[in-house]
Amino acid sequence: MFTIAFVGAGSVEFTRQLLRDITSFPELADVEFSLHDIDSERLEVAAGLARLIAPSARVRTSSVRREALEGADVVVNMVAIGGHEATLRDFDVPESFGLRQTIGDTLGIGGIFRGLRTFPFLDGLAADVLAVCPDAWLLNYTNPMAMNIQYLATVAPRVKAVGLCHSVHWTVHDLSALVGVPHDEVDFLSAGVNHQAWILRWEHEGRSLYPALDAAIEASPELARRVRVDMYRRLGFYPTETSEHSSEYVPWYLGHRSEVDRLRIPVRDYATISAENVATYEKTRDALASGDALPPLEDEAVEYAPQVIHSLVTGQRRTIQVNVANHGLISNLPAGMAVEVPATLDRFGVHPHAVGALPRQLAALNRSFLNVVDLTVAAVVEGDPAHVRHAALCDPATAAALTAGQISELVVAMTAAHGDLLPASVR
Repeated sequence: MFTIAFVGAGSVEFTRQLLRDITSFPELADVEFSLHDIDSERLEVAAGLARLIAPSARVRTSSVRREALEGADVVVNMVAIGGHEATLRDFDVPESFGLRQTIGDTLGIGGIFRGLRTFPFLDGLAADVLAVCPDAWLLNYTNPMAMNIQYLATVAPRVKAVGLCHSVHWTVHDLSALVGVPHDEVDFLSAGVNHQAWILRWEHEGRSLYPALDAAIEASPELARRVRVDMYRRLGFYPTETSEHSSEYVPWYLGHRSEVDRLRIPVRDYATISAENVATYEKTRDALASGDALPPLEDEAVEYAPQVIHSLVTGQRRTIQVNVANHGLISNLPAGMAVEVPATLDRFGVHPHAVGALPRQLAALNRSFLNVVDLTVAAVVEGDPAHVRHAALCDPATAAALTAGQISELVVAMTAAHGDLLPASVR
């Protein structure tokens, strides 16, 4: 029996989406789901969802991670270390220094500290995978994606870890709708780093769709009031993550009130989303307990993990975007760092594509992004807490808003705020 382990299964909305999408494939209707969470209530809710959504599947649960991973063919990681409370600290402490953030889970001071508190968990997860399911594919959804994938590639290179994110899919989907071309008729090539990749080619029947996008922007002044559109017009290629995310990875926007207003940037957006996720969990828990209808899911949630699993089971070949260490994949980004590229799926696994060199201006921004990633990973791998400060000093949006002295003080304050969640070597 093919076994899929969910680590952090208490992220019930995401667990529910994956359960629905996996079991929508007839070949996967009778797989085994092994669910793990350290929160017993959330684990019980996840198990209830699994038995409701996948009645023909076998469902087992364990609060002991290694036990839950035994015999797994695929491990799906969706853990958020520290939960909603840590997320609020990621926003509240920097805000007290005058630093604006929108999402705070990938780069910036929020991303740095989310990575730092996730690395100890990844150490344990990797050790458990190697001990009880060494041939399993580890499919990571937890952010900060690039930091987590680079950390795993550094400390546990034998783990078959792949990072999955649906941002490229939805970027191409929404752009195609904007210019009136069916998404399934479009050919595209995207590469870069997670949350800052680029649509390098975007075509319909051999014709570039970028001129049609230019016309749509010209016809709608409101479209120009988006960070992604502003970046596209300056750089020549469309970025693959939302404007909220994209505003945090460059020095041009969040440090300027006029740009926040001009481009309608929602400061603290993820703090609100995180609170909504808690409310959705509580509604789902209560509906399961009472037998009422569950809160509705998005009709078109498209995640890559079900496609990976289906290809592993059936051998069906398909192409998705993945995050892996850069070993000859993007020639003008540093070797060993986490990059996002296309990959072919089949029965044998995940096969990333080499895409060559990015346009220089795009590679330059990606290298700036990866500098922060590399220093954050090095802080823990080398046991050098000074690299946490170095990462924050090199972060584009943080450096644009604060002085070097303020950044150092902010790192001290964030370290104190997150306390024992952080590795001992950087506290």
